[in-house]
Amino acid sequence: MYDLTGFQRDLIYTIAGQDEPHGLAIKDELERYYDTEINHGRLYPNLDTLVDKGLVEKGQEDRRTNIYTVTRRGKRELEARRQWEDQYVHDLLEE
Repeated sequence: MYDLTGFQRDLIYTIAGQDEPHGLAIKDELERYYDTEINHGRLYPNLDTLVDKGLVEKGQEDRRTNIYTVTRRGKRELEARRQWEDQYVHDLLEE
């Protein structure tokens, strides 16, 4: 995950926290977090990058709606990232 942008990492966390979300559900969640509009031209190319890297899988709910899930590799990457973060902020967050 070291080669991902912060936005791409936020996408993975958002997908992991939902049950097979579609693009608009991911967009809505990130807009709440960022408190700003996320345009389609930013969202979908970044989702495609995560799919291309094997971190996220894209499926179809119907002919118009794609759903996203974190792959096994993506879950391993998330866990490694959390462990890496924890070594730096664990004590700070415990205060």
